[in-house]
Amino acid sequence: MAAVRPSTLLFLRRCPYTGPPFSYTRAFAYKPRRHLTTTPPRYDSSSFSPHTHTFHDVAPLRQFRRDLLIHNRTVGLVPTMGALHEGHLSLVREAAAENTDVFVSVYVNPTQFGLNEDLASYPKTWEADMRMLIALDWELASVGAGRITAVFAPSTKTMYPTIPPDSAIPGAGSFVEMRPLGQLLEGASRPVFFRGVATVCMKLFNICTPDRVYFGQKDIQQTVVIKRLVKDFHLNTEVRIGPTQREDDGLAMSSRNVYLGTRRRNTGIVLRESLLKAEAQYLSGKRKRGDILWPANAYADRVQHEQDSLDAHSRARFEVDYISLADPETMEEIDEVDESRGAILSGAVKMLPVEDAREDEELGVGGGKIPVRLIDNIVLEPIV
Repeated sequence: MAAVRPSTLLFLRRCPYTGPPFSYTRAFAYKPRRHLTTTPPRYDSSSFSPHTHTFHDVAPLRQFRRDLLIHNRTVGLVPTMGALHEGHLSLVREAAAENTDVFVSVYVNPTQFGLNEDLASYPKTWEADMRMLIALDWELASVGAGRITAVFAPSTKTMYPTIPPDSAIPGAGSFVEMRPLGQLLEGASRPVFFRGVATVCMKLFNICTPDRVYFGQKDIQQTVVIKRLVKDFHLNTEVRIGPTQREDDGLAMSSRNVYLGTRRRNTGIVLRESLLKAEAQYLSGKRKRGDILWPANAYADRVQHEQDSLDAHSRARFEVDYISLADPETMEEIDEVDESRGAILSGAVKMLPVEDAREDEELGVGGGKIPVRLIDNIVLEPIV
């Protein structure tokens, strides 16, 4: 479900952190903004003091966090694997609206990639990411919001200090698993994925001790896993879920979209369009599984057949992994939607490599050779 965000939040603005002691200035009202300015906003530049600290090790970050805690400052953590886009930035804005300080982690976690997945080719854009965060921090300063005071960019040795990370099954190492939740849907296709997600999030939450953590709805099963992790292990943090950020045509933003290129990008919207057809069935009063899902499956099948029938130099072939109608708390498949609980529509498709690229074709990062997994979802809200 989407995070509830009041239109106006009242809290205290603190001066930029330069080490204890802190001073407190005026109270103010802040209305969150949705879009990152492409250029720094107009205001007195002398009032802007960049104070985003980059940490690579645990001990200095913990000391920094301890100083914030002593001075009653709050921390919102936005975990990322880098390759930032507007979806990540929207979560940072959410965190800045509710906290005095925002921590952003940038770490490509190897344990959530299977042995044959795209860890080696996952986009790494550190310099661009930092430019985006600094520009966003300028924006936040201009409206008196919380500030991005820490970026945590650890090495794998820092995150896995005793045994090198292992993506085998069962694998050697210290892991957190959520069963059966982590073995359903995405977990069925990617058996180590949620084990890796839960493990790295437990580490990040222990290191940063955030008051609140922020995740996007696009990875909806991941949000359910994180909520379960926080509840079952009595972690002292609140989970906030921000809405999925989309391209103009509705494609969910993802760091992996850079792999698509024009041909696969145009066809990749099939998943979103399929889920919308299922949602329309629910909104029209249908509650049975078959009644809700058949238009989605039929549409995906039709587009798949159309693409398969095209010449190799024109088509964008894909495979549908699943289209799901699941319980909102367990992610288990349901036969009928309980109106008092609602449900989650979700799906995954695998965009296959481009077969016969044209000489002048825009193929994306990797030259069209990297398979791209796309996921999306729609929350079917309870009927009150």
